[in-house]
Amino acid sequence: MVIEGNLSSEQLQFFDSHGYLVLESFASPEEIESMRKRMEQLLAEFDFSSAASIFSTKNQQETTNDHFFESAEKISFFWEEKAFDEDGNLKQPKQLSINKVGHALHDKDAVFNKFSSSDKVSSMLWSLGYQRPVVVQSMYIFKQPGIGGEVVPHQDNSFLYTEPTTCTGLWLALEDATIVNGCLWAIPGSHKNGLVRRFLRDENGVHFDKPSPCYNQKDFVALEVKAGSLLVIHGDLVHQSFENQSSKSRHAYSLHVVDTNGCKWAEDNWIRRNVDPEPLYGS
Repeated sequence: MVIEGNLSSEQLQFFDSHGYLVLESFASPEEIESMRKRMEQLLAEFDFSSAASIFSTKNQQETTNDHFFESAEKISFFWEEKAFDEDGNLKQPKQLSINKVGHALHDKDAVFNKFSSSDKVSSMLWSLGYQRPVVVQSMYIFKQPGIGGEVVPHQDNSFLYTEPTTCTGLWLALEDATIVNGCLWAIPGSHKNGLVRRFLRDENGVHFDKPSPCYNQKDFVALEVKAGSLLVIHGDLVHQSFENQSSKSRHAYSLHVVDTNGCKWAEDNWIRRNVDPEPLYGS
C-alpha cells in the first residue's frame, strides 16, 4: 500500500511548534451528516434502563466502573453529570442527557469506521511519521446545551501511554465549536514540556500517579472551529473545555491514535483489550 502524506511542511512546522493543528473542511458535509444520522439511530435504539454510567473528568476515579472498562471494545453510553434530578430521574429526553458514546465506534460501527479508516486520515498520520498506527479509542461527544460538562486540563498521553509516547488526538467538529458552546482551549507549545502525570489502572481501579498541576487560564487560547474542521492534538498538549451553558450543542467525533511500531502499549493503561486493534496501515 502506497501512502502519501497530505500535510504541508508549513502545517507540520505549526504542529511542531504549537502542539495542535486545525485542518479546515477535513470532513465533507455528507460525512458529517452520515455520522450524525447514525448517532441519532444508535441513541433511538439505546435502552437507557440498561447499563450506562455517568462520565465526569472531575470525579474520574469514582465514576470509572466495569461499564467504563468494558467500553474499550464496545459502543457504550455515558450520561452527563447534570442529567438527573434528586430522585435519579432524567430531567430531559435521553437524546439531550448523554455526555458521550465510546469507545469502540471506529471498530464496531460501519459509518464511524468508514471515516476513521479513510485514506485522508491515514495520509495525515503518515505525514506525522506514524509507521503502524492503530486507533485505540473513539468517542462521539455531545456537549449538550445547558448541561454539557467541563473537561478539565489534561494531556492525552496520560490516559493512552506508550513507550515512547505516541498518542495523537483527532477531534472532528460535527457542529461549529465556539467559545459560547464549549470549544476546546489549549496552551500553545505546552507539549514541549513533556508528560506531567499518568492515569493508571491497578487491582483497586484507576488513579492518577500525581496531582494535577495548576495552570494559568491566561495561557489557554480558544480553538474555535467550523463544522468539518479537524483538530490534530499532540499527546502532550495541555487542553480543556468549559461547560456548555448555551442553548446549542457542540457535537464532535474524536479518535485517539498510537503507533505500534517500535513502541509498547503500557499494561497499566485503563484500556485493556482482549483483541489487538488492526493497524490502519503498516508493514
